[in-house]
Amino acid sequence: MVTSDDVRRVLAPLTRSHEVEVRGRWKFRVGQIVYVAFSPDEQEMGFGYPKEGRDGLIDSAPDTFFLPPASDLRFGWVCARLPRLDHDEMCELVLDAWRMCTPKMLHDLPELPAPAMAAWDAIDRSEWGEVSPLLHPHLHWDDRDVSLRGRSTVLSHLRSVPTPRPPRSVEVRDGQVYRWVR
Repeated sequence: MVTSDDVRRVLAPLTRSHEVEVRGRWKFRVGQIVYVAFSPDEQEMGFGYPKEGRDGLIDSAPDTFFLPPASDLRFGWVCARLPRLDHDEMCELVLDAWRMCTPKMLHDLPELPAPAMAAWDAIDRSEWGEVSPLLHPHLHWDDRDVSLRGRSTVLSHLRSVPTPRPPRSVEVRDGQVYRWVR
């Protein structure tokens, strides 16, 4: 059984995502795009889903999934009863909804270790003070033809790159990012 708090734990650390209350309902947004929303009692959840696939999803489990109100059918949106979802299915659905409204370069972030995802979120927001404690002092940074060593050197490099791209792989030691490979 999944609760709205389980969904929040999955979505809270995602880059560019934030939770807002709109007319008594909690919603998750990327920019102004809503990709997950809860019913007022938080027993049902709406989420972004491709229009062409939603009938198949609903037919696969009609006790769990249902269409939104007629006024919202023009959007790529499906609703689910939270208590009927299992945790893995919920994670897949809400992460795919987040991916629908973020640049492709960010899509692999949820599969990275938590410190790496938190570091990238802070880098994406240019919150350099939050990044530093997440990086190991002897950080190794490899990005194609650039190979850097040391936290301060890497941070200096990241500040000079207009839009740094997230890593392909990350090694974490003692809760800090130790090796970052692009």
